[in-house]
Formats: sequence, C-alpha cells, structure tokens
Amino acid sequence: MSKSVVVAGHICLDITPSIEKQTSSGISDIFAPGRLISVGDADIHTGGAVANTGLAMKILGTDVTLAGKIGSDDFGDMIVSIASKYDAASGLIRSKNDSTSYSVVLAVPGIDRIFLHNPGANNTFCADDLPMDAIRKAALFHFGYPPLMKRIYENEGDELVKILRTAQEAGAATSLDLAAVDPDTPAGKADWKKILTNALPYVDIFVPSIEELLFMLDRTKYEELRKNNAGNDLTEIMDLERDIIPLGKTCMDLGARIVLIKCGVPGMYYCTASSEKIGRISPRLGLDAEAWADKSGFETSFVPDKVLSGTGAGDTSVAAFLTSILNGCTPEQSVSYAAATGACCVSSYDALSGLLSFEKIDEKIASGWKKI
Repeated sequence: MSKSVVVAGHICLDITPSIEKQTSSGISDIFAPGRLISVGDADIHTGGAVANTGLAMKILGTDVTLAGKIGSDDFGDMIVSIASKYDAASGLIRSKNDSTSYSVVLAVPGIDRIFLHNPGANNTFCADDLPMDAIRKAALFHFGYPPLMKRIYENEGDELVKILRTAQEAGAATSLDLAAVDPDTPAGKADWKKILTNALPYVDIFVPSIEELLFMLDRTKYEELRKNNAGNDLTEIMDLERDIIPLGKTCMDLGARIVLIKCGVPGMYYCTASSEKIGRISPRLGLDAEAWADKSGFETSFVPDKVLSGTGAGDTSVAAFLTSILNGCTPEQSVSYAAATGACCVSSYDALSGLLSFEKIDEKIASGWKKI
C-alpha cells in the first residue's frame, strides 16, 4: 500500500514581479521613497507551505491531500485552478467569511526576498478544519507556517498542539515547518519559546530555518546579530558549532525526533534522536530506527544553474526531505535530495517549475554537480 500524506496549514497566492539586478546592493537605496523601479511580467503562483511543500511532494510522486483554507473570491478561484492542474484541489476549504491570503514577493537578485503579506483565511484555520478521514489513513501529517496563522499561535499555541496531537492520535507521523516572523506584529510578540515547548513533544520531524529558530528560541542573540550585521543575511554569518548545533540540540531536548535546519545559501544541518525515540514514530512511516538514530551532519548546498528567486526553496527542500523518508532513504540521502531540490527551485521564479525528479538529480550529481 502506498504511503499517503496530508499537508495542512498556510496557503496563499504569490505575486512575484520580475526585477532585474540593481546597481545598488542596499535595500534602502533600491526601495527608496519616490523611486520608480521598472519591473517585468509578474509571475503568479500558489504559495505557502500547503501549496509549495504539498504540490512539490505530489510532483515528486507522493499521494498528497492539501488541507488549506481560502476565500470564495477571485484569488481563491485562481488557487483552485492551479491546484486542479495537479489533481489536488479537492481538500481545499472555501470560506464565505474570509478573503484568500496573498503575498507580493519582491525578489531582487542578490538580496533576500521581501514579502508584503495578507494572511486572509489562514487566520481562522483550526483543528476543526482538519480532513480526519485522510489523516487516519496517512503515513505523515505535515503542518506549515503557524506564525502566519493567528488562531494557531494564539494562547501559547493551544490550537497547534491540538492539531499535532490529533494527527498523532490518528496514527500519522507528524512534521512541522515554521515561517519568518515580523517582530512588530502580534505573531512577533507571541511567546514562541513557550509555543515550541508545548508543540515539539508532538512533532516527529521538525524542519525550521535557522533564522526563524534563532528568533524563537534565543531572541537576545537574534537581536544582537541583527544589530551588528544590519542588512546582511544572517545565515551566512552564523557558525555551525557555536550557533546551529546548539539550536538543533535544543529542538530535540524539547521533543522533536528528527531535526532539519535550513541554513540558507550555506546548506542545511540535520540531527536525530536515539533509536528508542525514533522507534516511537508511527510505523506507517516505515523508518528504520537504527539507520536514523543518533545521526548529525551539515549538507553543503549545490550550485544552482541560475538564481531567479528563492521563493519556495525551503518548502521544496522540505518536500524532498519528507518524500525521501517516505521512500525509505537514509538520512544522508534524504538531506542530499533536500539540498539538491532547493538548488533546483531557485532556478525559476515560482516554487515548482524548476523541480527535478530524484532520478534526474541522481544523474546531475553523478555528472559532477558542484557544491558551494
């Protein structure tokens, strides 16, 4: 019997204008008040963890049910139309009381992306929206982007805990991804250390980015690095031994069994718990506990053929990692596929167009695909 997956959480419509490389390297110079910036055609695709991770897993051959909440409006119609091309629209929830979430993605070559985001119907998603029939049959339940979903992070993450616990009690393994947080928003003011302390005991596979994780678990260090490196990408200045490995250990101490930390351009770090803890993960996932126990390492990124946008690179890396696990790959193989898929993703403006099958990735690696 094939292993099925439910991908739930945040979904939106991404609108990405094509922006050519600018002569200035400073964000404040490029987006200065009163300046007219010439752009090309806009790329319009689905975004968010449900669409990016879910549809990427479907492209990679996984049986996926999407569980995202959208409005009964034009943007919602566009999301349904796009998902229907992948035969994946049936699980989407149409709300008459909420608008569809959308993001305007400013992807300037050489500079990290800037998002203008409306959360829309994502703010009302809750445990009652879960497709329980699909979850009871699923090997894996993946939830993405709680920081962009108001009801999920309120009350110290009570709804997130309920969702993850419900999925585990239904027999599915669980995985969780985060999202960047604006410190000046209600989400940024939430107690994320407490939220993760409450939620991670119900998370088998945790796949955050390093910057998100640092913000949530060590706010003081995050603010110090931001202050001392204004305008720079923190992923390129954080040290593996000093900064990244301790955060991975903290995640496992809080309850996560498999941790993959996305570290941007440099690559990704992974660590796993003991065989006894790995053995507690749902048998539907089919993990070899001994093969996955007590592993750690850093996977350096592959060199992309070209870089158009980082939109969805983290999500599709997660999709490849989770698909590899479902396919019975080792930790090393799974992380390699994740890194390779992220490098493929950035070659297009949307999250999905640049993806390659694992077979094509194997050929590319065998032909000498260079690493950064």
